[in-house]
Amino acid sequence: MKTVSKFPAKTALVVAILSVGFTQSALADPFLAGNLIVSETIYGGIASTVAIGQTLSGGGKAVADGSSLNVFKNEVPDPSFGVSSAILLKQMTTSGTLLNTMAIDTNVMTTSFASKSELALNVSTDGKSVSFMGYAAPLNQLDVSNSNTSQVLDSTNPVTTTNARAIGSVNLGTGALSVIDVNAYSGNNGRAAIEANGQYYMVGNAGNGSGNGAQLTALSNNTGVQTISATNPGNGNTMAVGLPQGTPGSSTGYQAGFSMAQINPLTGLAYGTADKTGKDDNFRGETIFNNTLFVTKGSGSNGIDTVYQVGATGALANGGVIPSNAAITVLPGFNVASEKAVEAASALIVTANAAATTFNTANAAAITAGTVTAHAYQSPAASSHPFGIWFGDANTLFVADEGDGIRTDAVNILNKVTTNAGLQEWQNIGGTWTETQIFQTGLVGKLDASAQAALGWSVQEDGLRNISGQKNADGSFTIYGTTSTVSNEITHDLGADPNQIVAINIFGNSTAANTSFTVLQTAAAGARFGGVAIAPAAVPVPAAVWLFGTGLLGLMGSARKRAKA
Repeated sequence: MKTVSKFPAKTALVVAILSVGFTQSALADPFLAGNLIVSETIYGGIASTVAIGQTLSGGGKAVADGSSLNVFKNEVPDPSFGVSSAILLKQMTTSGTLLNTMAIDTNVMTTSFASKSELALNVSTDGKSVSFMGYAAPLNQLDVSNSNTSQVLDSTNPVTTTNARAIGSVNLGTGALSVIDVNAYSGNNGRAAIEANGQYYMVGNAGNGSGNGAQLTALSNNTGVQTISATNPGNGNTMAVGLPQGTPGSSTGYQAGFSMAQINPLTGLAYGTADKTGKDDNFRGETIFNNTLFVTKGSGSNGIDTVYQVGATGALANGGVIPSNAAITVLPGFNVASEKAVEAASALIVTANAAATTFNTANAAAITAGTVTAHAYQSPAASSHPFGIWFGDANTLFVADEGDGIRTDAVNILNKVTTNAGLQEWQNIGGTWTETQIFQTGLVGKLDASAQAALGWSVQEDGLRNISGQKNADGSFTIYGTTSTVSNEITHDLGADPNQIVAINIFGNSTAANTSFTVLQTAAAGARFGGVAIAPAAVPVPAAVWLFGTGLLGLMGSARKRAKA
């Protein structure tokens, strides 16, 4: 474990105070209760970071240099393209006023620009720290988010570099940073980490190649929900959480966690047919509520994009841990349609729309004359893309849906569907979750004028990624989130566009029609917000520690007075 303290220890006496947890009184709190903590990354490369024509790590030749407006057009020849960048933690008031910024030491940890699913923030269950994931990689290194980890090598991965994934944790009372390098998520990225009872529980995805069954099995054991000790991480090898299903060594059906082939308890039938090994557990968001872990899946061509419970209800109570053979199940009431089924339905509609376009073009004159009827267009099948989740209480769950990510150029926008994008509110009714409304006003489709001016193309909000919230004294909820974006520019990575921090107040009489999002902050061009959390109330200092600490401070004060005398 690497530890970097924000506050240098000036004397041995101060170190002693820090070691007994007296930081709440001995030092001003870096993150004050009730303030927002927002993660941000800023692209730090320059034109020479990438040279046009150079061979890229993930394949192909660079078509653009390293300047911020052009560099992410290299996603076209290299689908793995990304550039490692610095991580910033910004403290803001709930109205969006910036108070201070903490820069994470790039010598121990970076993130990847423009890997838009990274940098979620989660406060530990004891309220003492906030955690996030990145890489043990230097600044401006290419394609780190698809590199292998040292213990799980995929020979078919086009990105041949090796980088550990990293869990960063900042103590909310002292500002001290601790980083653990881990071997999880080889070939892909870790998205989030939460500390509970001395364990980190992570979510992410693994694999970036076309390996055989044996390699896919190793990657399956390296994906989904992973866990490692926060205090004794050893060599950084993590353990998969989730009942192993299927046959190890098979290219289909082996999943260390949820599987399409497992039985849906509500129907007694399998959710669907076996998928590519390891890909049903491509999880992105997570939260812990009432000592229970919940995760989401919202991307990829396998599995089900929905909300899951990991392990037994209350498994983390009384210092408990979630075992490696825990069941991962879809929350009752949430989507159970496979991503393949949704994609197949959408493909049929898209094909029909293309045929309608051809017909209408060929018969334009007859349509105008009224002798032939034009063929109508249909929206592709509406699908959900869950990302962050936050429980308002035991019967109220808010789900961030990032939208379908379809660009808004003249061709692609014909297939864009916004039905489920935004903030979904769900109610637990008799043990089954029911979606009651989706809040989109002031968010979905909202244009970013500043991005348009800086970039030269149209950027609009598509939905939400990470969220956090609070239940207010009057029973209302305030939700804070980071947005997802799409644009009408077709050659660059959409994740590189600047996004926003937004807030919404939801009351008992709030409806999707009368309730709107408010923009708190907009990222500058070349920057992107990742996650958002609310700093909890300070953990009370035990009386014995208080007395001990005040006594030490008294001695320090006396010593200083004598020195000056």
